[in-house]
Parts: sequence; C-alpha cells; structure tokens
Amino acid sequence: MIRFTVEKTCGNARAGLIETPHGTVHTPIFMPVGTKGSVKGVLPDQLRALGAEIILGNTYHLMLRPGHELIRETFGTLHRMMGWDGPILTDSGGFQVFSLGPLRKMTEEGVEFRSHLDGSKEFLSPERSIEIQEALGADIMMAFDECPALPCTDDEMRASMERTTRWEARCLAARKSDAALFGIVQGGVSETLRREHLAAIAALPFDGYALGGLSVGEEKDDMYRIIQSIAPLMPADKPRYLMGVGTPRDLVTAILSGVDMFDCVMPTRNARNGQLFTRDGSFNIKRKEFERDTRPVDERCSCAACRGGFTRAYLNHLYRSGEILAAVLNTIHNLQFYLDLVKETRRLILDGRADDAWSLVAPYDR
Repeated sequence: MIRFTVEKTCGNARAGLIETPHGTVHTPIFMPVGTKGSVKGVLPDQLRALGAEIILGNTYHLMLRPGHELIRETFGTLHRMMGWDGPILTDSGGFQVFSLGPLRKMTEEGVEFRSHLDGSKEFLSPERSIEIQEALGADIMMAFDECPALPCTDDEMRASMERTTRWEARCLAARKSDAALFGIVQGGVSETLRREHLAAIAALPFDGYALGGLSVGEEKDDMYRIIQSIAPLMPADKPRYLMGVGTPRDLVTAILSGVDMFDCVMPTRNARNGQLFTRDGSFNIKRKEFERDTRPVDERCSCAACRGGFTRAYLNHLYRSGEILAAVLNTIHNLQFYLDLVKETRRLILDGRADDAWSLVAPYDR
C-alpha cells in the first residue's frame, strides 16, 4: 500500500509525499516512461542522478514480451529485472488495447485483440490486468478502463463510462496483493460527464485517482478546461494523476489545478527525434545553425550532457551521423529538464509562490 500526505497547498496546487514500499515520492512528480522495462537509453543509476523517483512500466507490452509469468518466475519483480530499486507504477494496458482499433473486439467481459508482434490472439479483462500488474510487482497499479475514441456522442461516452465503472469495481475485487490501485476518471471533454464519472469512481475505495482520456487529439483549450475544472474536485486526501500529459506548459497548468503526478513519452521520444527542451524554449539539434555552436544545450542545466562538455555542435554531429550517443545524451538532458521543472514548481508551492511557476514555462506556447 501507499501513504499520501499533503505537505503544503498554495491555491489549488499541492506539495506532498507518497510513501511506497520502494521509497518516498515527492510530489508534484514527473514519471519517466519505461514502456518495455527500460527508459530508453538511460541506466537506472542515471535516472537516480537525474532526480527520478518513480517510473512507469507498460502492462500491454510486458505481457506480450517477455511475459509477466517469465518476469515473476525468473526475476521475482519488474524492479529486479530492470535493476531499478525505486517505485514503479504500471498502467493497465487499456489505452494500448483500445488504440489497436480493428485488431480488437470488446465485450462486457473484456477485450480480445491480436498481438501487434505476431498476430496471436490475446485477451485482457479487468481481472487479468490486475493479475499481470501484481505479477510485475508494481507499487501502484492502474484500473482497467475503456478509453473511447474522440469525438463521440454523449450517449456513447456515458455507456463507455458506465462500463469503465463496472470494470474498475472488478479490478478492486480482483486485487490480491498489497499494491496500491488507482481509479481512472473518463468523460471526454464534457464537464458534465467528467463530474458524473468522477462521482462514480470517487465512491470506490481506490488509493488514488487519475484523469484519463486527455491529450488524445482534443483541442488544447478543451483539455485545460477539463483539468482546471475537474482536478480540484478529485479526492483531496489521495494522489491525483494526469495520464499521458504533456508539454512543459501542460504540466504547470495541471499542477496549479491540483494534479500531483504525470507521465509522458514526450521528453524521451522527442529527444530521439532531436528536440531539446531548455529554459529558453525548445529547439531541434539537427538544424544546421548548431553545427559550429560550442555552447552546451542549456547553460543552466546540471545534466551530464550539459556539464560533461558536450556541445551543441557535437550533439548536432552525433544526431546527423545516426550515432546512438545522440539519443542517450538528448534523453538525459530532456529528462533533467522535466524533473527539474516539477522540482522547482514543488519548491515554489512550499514557498507559497505557486503562480511564479508560470515564469518557468514562459518561453513555451500552448
């Protein structure tokens, strides 16, 4: 189980602590994504040095390869397989399954789908999702939900929400371990439906609550409207998690609305594509203007790339040459930026100056 404590509030923003069996997490926190049991290109010791306190594992991918039974029987836990001794949150696999489109068939019992690896027939239900996450040894598990494609009608969304509520109740009933379990609130971009679903999910005894189904193609204004209206209504004594979001400005917007936890592939995936985040905005290192630039990526950054003597010119060369080191150094830098952003925002909350966090993302548009 986990223990959550709110240390300080400033407006809607919160600074808190999540105590888990594998260590304490200081919130607000950004969680690097380790989809297949690895945060791509970064060693566990490097993650620690960057300030990462909790990372994600992906239920869908790990159940297909190498398989949760293999992980449990060979390593005991995902922690031991990865060489990561800190907390791990695992998703339910729901988003990945529903993104398969025509490769999946949904019933009340669960979802039948074809593996993207070899086309084999697989099945995922609330009970099986919990079984897999428990086999992985997660500190925090996510309930199995339906993430409907947008746009859809209110009737379609309400039917999806009601199924999600039933599935999430089944997840609670299926839990056998002491791992924490978070419920997920759906409802698209309708405040009415979001409030309705929040009431249903908050009535269930989850250890934390998440906003799902955002950053999936809706307009940014709609996403912000939902976050700002719904996050403050989520149970105040439990962690609040915004799933799969987002840009630096997205994080600050959500933190000031009362969200505690975030994950997103943006800093790592974009790093592999050459986009680097700095305190002065982002840029793409592959551009010709950087081929003779001997400055670090960000002179105010403490990451190994910026403090190790690696220049923009060198990173430009590595990227354009297709060298693996380009992805490694870019990823280290971007993760440092994201982790520093939430750490500094936490400090401002503790100081009673949460609104000053806007200055941290001033160079970033929406």
